[in-house]
Amino acid sequence: MEFKDYYTTLGVARTATKDEIKRAYRKLARKFHPDVSKEKNAESRFKDIAEAYEALGDTEKRAAYDDVGKRHADGADFEPPAGWDAGFEFTGRNFGGDDDAAHSAFFESLFGRQRAGARGPRPSANAAGSDHHAKIQISLLDSYRGVQRSISLRVPQLDAGGLMTLKDRTLDVNIPKGIRAGQHLRLSGQGSVGQGNGPAGDLYLEIEFAPDSRFRIEGSDVYLDLPISPWEAVLGASVTVPTPDGSVQLSVPPGSVSERKMRLKGKGIPASTPGDLYVVLNVVLPPADTAEAKDIYRGMAASFPDFNPRRAQEA
Repeated sequence: MEFKDYYTTLGVARTATKDEIKRAYRKLARKFHPDVSKEKNAESRFKDIAEAYEALGDTEKRAAYDDVGKRHADGADFEPPAGWDAGFEFTGRNFGGDDDAAHSAFFESLFGRQRAGARGPRPSANAAGSDHHAKIQISLLDSYRGVQRSISLRVPQLDAGGLMTLKDRTLDVNIPKGIRAGQHLRLSGQGSVGQGNGPAGDLYLEIEFAPDSRFRIEGSDVYLDLPISPWEAVLGASVTVPTPDGSVQLSVPPGSVSERKMRLKGKGIPASTPGDLYVVLNVVLPPADTAEAKDIYRGMAASFPDFNPRRAQEA
């Protein structure tokens, strides 16, 4: 996927104020509006200009776009980095809605599908403050044990000169035992300030697990790929298995093969009905990096003259 440079599309500097971005958009929109423009490819140019303004004219979207842009190498294919949006605090449930408004694949990879022209009711004199949302990353161990964490959030806002800035704020949050990815924590009164006597909005934190090189999670179940030796697979063995909450002993049955899945009931994410931990066996061969090791493999070949691992494919 191609990374779209929205600043170049609008012809503005990355330090442009909100008003400068708006003026650039209006000028280009008049020039390339398909109803009046004689320019070549006016319709596609107009769509690009409108999309760029939708991203840069919104303070929250612009903050997210700028953050991703800092980590993207020029000329490289673009895929949103894992967890790129964790720690951004924004108003509304997400960056957009879910209708059929047309946007590029790049835009939707960052902001999802947008609700064109959606407007909420006009606020009253004592309206409640809007709710805020943010995604936070926690470790798998946090879910296993339940902890209190100090989290830092970045809040996009405009300064007095109209430049977009990020304000940091830190909150102490109780992570309950057994929480899963995709669930939300509600922090009452931590959203926008209400108008008049209206109450403040709430802050909703969506949980995401930080990447872990050992474990992968599916719902409340946890998976671990466990390397074992050929003799452990053939003869059986008792091996030590790491889990997010400490090590356990596992009996590998004789005659095991790679990709055999073994279930440790109730060792997944805790809950009233806890998940399971699945250990997926991976038979690893010793290296043949010495003459002696190679002789051992030659001896195995001589000991099993009729063994053909491809027999099933040749049938």
